[in-house]
Amino acid sequence: MDQTSKLTKALFKNTKNPRLAWHLFKRILSSYSPSSSPCYLRSMPIIVRILIGAQMHREIDELPQLVLVSQHLDVALTSLTSFVQSLASLGHLDKAVLHFKSLRTRFPAMPPSVSLYNVLLQSSLKGNRPDFVKWLYTDMIAAGVKPETYTFNLLIQSFCDSGRLDDARDLFDKMSEKGCQPNEFSIGILVRGFCKAGFTVQGLELLNQTRNGHPSPNRVVYNTLVSSFCKEDRIDEAEKLVERMRDQGLFPDVVTFNSRISALCRVGKILEASRIFRDMQMDEELGLPRPNVITYNIMLKGFCKEGMLEEARALLDKMKKVGNFMTLESYNTWLWGLVRNGELSEARLVLNEMLSKGIEPNIYSYNIIMDGLCRKHMLSDAKALIDLMRSTGIFPDTVTYSILLHGFCSKGKTIEAKNILQKMIRNDCSPNSYTCNILLHSLWKEERTSEAEEMLQKMSKKGYQFDTVTCNIVVNGLCRSGELDKALEIVNEMWTNGPASLDKGNSIVSLVNHMQNVSNRFPDVITYTTIINGLCKVGRLEEAKKKFIEMTAKGLHPDSVVYDSFIQTFCKQGKISSAYRVLKDMERNGCSKTIQTYNSLILGLGSRNQIFEIYGLMDEMRERGICPDVCTYNNIISHLCDGGKIKDATSLLHEMLDKGITPNISSFKILIKAFCKSSDFGFAYELFEVALSVCGQKEPLYSLMFNELLAGGQVSEAMEMFEASLDRSFGLKNFMYKDLIDQLCRDDRFNDANFLVQKLIDRKFEFNHSSVMPVIDGLNERGDKQQANELATKMMKLALEDGYGNKTCYSERSNIDGRLKKAGGSDWQDILQRDDGSGIALKTLKHVQKGWGQGCISSLQPQKNYFDDYYDGNG
Repeated sequence: MDQTSKLTKALFKNTKNPRLAWHLFKRILSSYSPSSSPCYLRSMPIIVRILIGAQMHREIDELPQLVLVSQHLDVALTSLTSFVQSLASLGHLDKAVLHFKSLRTRFPAMPPSVSLYNVLLQSSLKGNRPDFVKWLYTDMIAAGVKPETYTFNLLIQSFCDSGRLDDARDLFDKMSEKGCQPNEFSIGILVRGFCKAGFTVQGLELLNQTRNGHPSPNRVVYNTLVSSFCKEDRIDEAEKLVERMRDQGLFPDVVTFNSRISALCRVGKILEASRIFRDMQMDEELGLPRPNVITYNIMLKGFCKEGMLEEARALLDKMKKVGNFMTLESYNTWLWGLVRNGELSEARLVLNEMLSKGIEPNIYSYNIIMDGLCRKHMLSDAKALIDLMRSTGIFPDTVTYSILLHGFCSKGKTIEAKNILQKMIRNDCSPNSYTCNILLHSLWKEERTSEAEEMLQKMSKKGYQFDTVTCNIVVNGLCRSGELDKALEIVNEMWTNGPASLDKGNSIVSLVNHMQNVSNRFPDVITYTTIINGLCKVGRLEEAKKKFIEMTAKGLHPDSVVYDSFIQTFCKQGKISSAYRVLKDMERNGCSKTIQTYNSLILGLGSRNQIFEIYGLMDEMRERGICPDVCTYNNIISHLCDGGKIKDATSLLHEMLDKGITPNISSFKILIKAFCKSSDFGFAYELFEVALSVCGQKEPLYSLMFNELLAGGQVSEAMEMFEASLDRSFGLKNFMYKDLIDQLCRDDRFNDANFLVQKLIDRKFEFNHSSVMPVIDGLNERGDKQQANELATKMMKLALEDGYGNKTCYSERSNIDGRLKKAGGSDWQDILQRDDGSGIALKTLKHVQKGWGQGCISSLQPQKNYFDDYYDGNG
């Protein structure tokens, strides 16, 4: 073994000792002889890998000069070619191209080999450097190096990756002119490029045009097209291609079938997918491929997506019997399916099963469970899951924390969410734009503007990436808070994307304008939809129209939501003809009517009592397959009731129930009010009972029925309804109970009135104290002095307890001498101004005022004799 061979062997052994390896390589250079060329050339890739791994950049840059000094010209060229190839292969493309250009300068008469160009072109593709691809091809032609088919394939790939499909196709067609024939890989690259860009039909046309004079497309090309048609839900075209494959002797493989099954599952055709899956398992005579683990997982996910858990369990049992099909991916798919269908307890058991079988859950497994817990608002359990993850050696990632943060934000617990964000950062887990946007959206939703602005500033200082979504959240928040002018400024600044000075006091605009690391922050359709909707809501239609024009001028195509904003505003204003003009423009631009469109039009037509036209719209909705929602029916029912057509309105309620559209409280309120207005209280009560069975025992239904009965003079029935409401402990805010007590007193039903008041006091309800005064007066005038005395004493005690604030308040706050805060309606302070001769009320209140602030309630309690004196006529 010669000296060079020994040194090369020593170099191999010292790959982990970069300094010694470098010295050994320099010895190899000085010991070179023609007989040792193979060993010497093998040492070049080794030393390059060692130097790059050790980040010895100075030595890397010295290496070419050492080779040139110590070697003959032809050997040096070969060595430097290997050097450049090694740099490119190891991902150091910039250095590789730099040294390649130096090589071209030093050896202009000795052009590089086509293989070197191919290596550099391939590395440029991997590094997404189309500029290098263009330069290398130009240099290649200038150097007189003839491209190979492989070279053209690389160039076609580069054009496809850059979206230049026309150039890729043009180069493909000109390959034969350059002396290179396309091969099956050329066709495959171009077809894949078309499919990836969404031009599957053009890919199929290319397949049809390459029959003559080109190699036959292989199974991969067909699978690419089949998969692409399936992804576009064009199942029929995919099936035709499968038949064509068979005709050409290319029997579909498991990849083909997996694409078909996946596409069918995606569009909900689970039974058809299941049939193909069954055939793959059973029909061996047809030569069908056997299902693999991917096939099983696709079917498992398909069953779970459609909520077919029994079928999924049966499939799972079969997978377990097969054995090797129960992989981590399979378990994760099953976890996802269980969580998706609300079976969180079973999902936890599956997680334990994985651990017991030695299949370690990964971060995705835990994130699935985390998502399920947060969706169920089991936030304490979600936080505990993080500790479990850490105990198994898996650390939460950005997705984990983002899910948890979203869970707290969805419940309005913004402070806890901010704590999670801080904990996330402390644990060296960097938030991404999605994480920050979640919290930012929550702050704006809660109208905590200053905190949202502060968060933006902190995120900007820390260099977090912002995008259009971030800006849209800010714009939406400003629109919700009524600061439309600030929102408009931000939209304008999003276009200019420059640090223009804003001297308008808009700190948020200035902040967004100066944010660092903002990627793709140009306005999109959502931006304009938000701002246009905000302008329409406040009636600034002319500005909304200008934004609409600006939107289209910027190349953004309005969607149905934008048009619906205009239609809804015009309909609310009664400008139906304007709404229909917008509708016509909407359909001309390819936007379909939505349920919101129809609801707005029905609202507008109803305001003009155009019932016939409304029914026409309902028929049109059915023809277009748009199901009316509860809002649609409520609008129509309301308009029918306003027009006195209560029976027709009731039939629509029956229609809702028949079609499985659950009426809401508003549906029943409209009808109950209409029947009560027409004095049909019997039918109104029947509707009330139906409403309770559909919507549950809800306060708005009881308060409505009570108020309508009372307003209609049905005092006894109203009293029964009020007692039932008290038994259910509803709040009294929406009950006209004071009017009921007044009416009972006017009807000389003082015992009933006293009974209700006593019930209010005993049950510790918050109620208006002034409602008791007619009862006290009435009982006294009737001679029931003891009852009046007891009731007055109780009321005085309640008023005093309110004043000191050291006991539970059972009444609405008073406002005597500014010591009791008034909560609305008439109160004790109001009674001081009464001129109806209510002596007991006036005297009681004056005594309360006199004793105010004497230190304790007990000092004022022995006042029974005071009332006795009054009742004896000594007042």
